[in-house]
Amino acid sequence: MQSSIEIINTTKSWIEKIVIGLNFCPFAAQPFKSNSIHYEVVFESNLNLMLGEFSRACNQLIEDNEIETSLMILPQHFDDFEQYLDLVDLCEQLLIMENLEGVFQAASFHPQYLFAGSDETDPSNYTNRSPFPMIHILREESLSAAIDKHVDVDSIPENNINNARNLGIAYFKSTGFFNA
Repeated sequence: MQSSIEIINTTKSWIEKIVIGLNFCPFAAQPFKSNSIHYEVVFESNLNLMLGEFSRACNQLIEDNEIETSLMILPQHFDDFEQYLDLVDLCEQLLIMENLEGVFQAASFHPQYLFAGSDETDPSNYTNRSPFPMIHILREESLSAAIDKHVDVDSIPENNINNARNLGIAYFKSTGFFNA
C-alpha cells in the first residue's frame, strides 16, 4: 500500500501531466502553480465517516481563504464506479443540507470513469479518469470568475473529447496513471 505522501505525489503528477498538460481544465494551472490546492488522503470506507470528512473539508475551505480548492483522494475504497457515484451524490446532498450549494461544487474523478452514453473503449472517459477515486471540492465563486474570463468555455468539453480521442487509450495507459 502506498503512503499518503506517495498518493499525493502521484496525484500532483497526474494534475501536472494530464489535467494541465493536456489542458483538460484550463482553470487548474493557477491553483496548482500557486500551491493553493489542499490534498487530503482519506482511507475511510464508512459512508457516514466519509461524509463527515467531506463536511470537514468544506469547513476548512470556509475557514482558510488561502486554499483555493480541495481534493479528497480515496485510494482504498470506492473502486466500484457506481458505488463511488452514490458517494458523490450524497456529498452533493450534504452541500444542500448544510446550505453550501452555490458556495461549493463537488466534481468527480475516478479510475473507471464512464460518461453516460459512452462505453469503456471511448478515450474521452480519460478526461475524468484519475489514478485514484477523488472528490474535488471547488469554490463556486472562483469557478464562476474563471469561466467569465475564459474566451470560449463552451468549447472545453468538445476540445477535451477530441483531444482524448486523438491521443487514444494506448496513450493514456502508457502514462502510468491508469491501469493497463
